[in-house]
Amino acid sequence: MNPSLRDRITRKLESLPDDRGYQVLDYVEFLESKYAERQTPPPNVFQRFAEGVEDTMRAGRISTQAIGQTMDLMNKAMGVLSGVTAAGKSVADDLMTTASQITTNPLQNPPPAAAPQAKAVPAVPPAVPQAAPPSAVPPAAPAAPAAPAAPAAPAEGKSAEP
Repeated sequence: MNPSLRDRITRKLESLPDDRGYQVLDYVEFLESKYAERQTPPPNVFQRFAEGVEDTMRAGRISTQAIGQTMDLMNKAMGVLSGVTAAGKSVADDLMTTASQITTNPLQNPPPAAAPQAKAVPAVPPAVPQAAPPSAVPPAAPAAPAAPAAPAAPAEGKSAEP
């Protein structure tokens, strides 16, 4: 299809509401099945999934507004997933490049391993006593239990017995 015809059709489609747009899509798919000169490129996994969800929603007689909002959300999610996929592919490519470099150019003489160095302990002059660490201090003796309180004396004129 030539670009000027495609642009003209696009301009006409932009003025239509979504429900008419779906009718146009159905008609275009019908024309494609009857008269297509070549196969359209297959959609990627994300597009196939989104189109399947859209077709299921249309078959379920869901409003075009709800379908449109759902598809907008799915397109945003597909953009995020495409970014994640691209990042994963980039990491995998970097790993493969590094692995192939290691196998084709292994290190001939690896650097010698460094000997572990002893930690320097600060010297304490003998005249200054060192404080014991907190765990070495013995716990304080528990306090003696308090003597039981004496019973209160009865008020005047009342006996202590019931």
